[in-house]
Amino acid sequence: MYCKIHKSVSGSVLAVCDNELIGKTFESSGLHFHVSEAFYKGFEISPKKLAELLESHTNINIVGEKAVRVALQKGLITERNIVKIGNIPHVQIYKL
Repeated sequence: MYCKIHKSVSGSVLAVCDNELIGKTFESSGLHFHVSEAFYKGFEISPKKLAELLESHTNINIVGEKAVRVALQKGLITERNIVKIGNIPHVQIYKL
């Protein structure tokens, strides 16, 4: 999986995706979703390390079966929170 942290004055966004999705575009019901290398491809990360990072971020964007599975296993999301675009799972997490 790839992971990238985007920092700004208002906080940060943790972007995570499965490696094989980088650069691909998915479509479903008029929605187009591009897994941008600029947004998602930072550094490679293991499921264990991702589980740790998920705990320390409040704004998270996750794409792909493997990456979403880590969030499910951590109990941060449920199946109902997952949107599928072209059969690819995507979830956004905002902790208040």
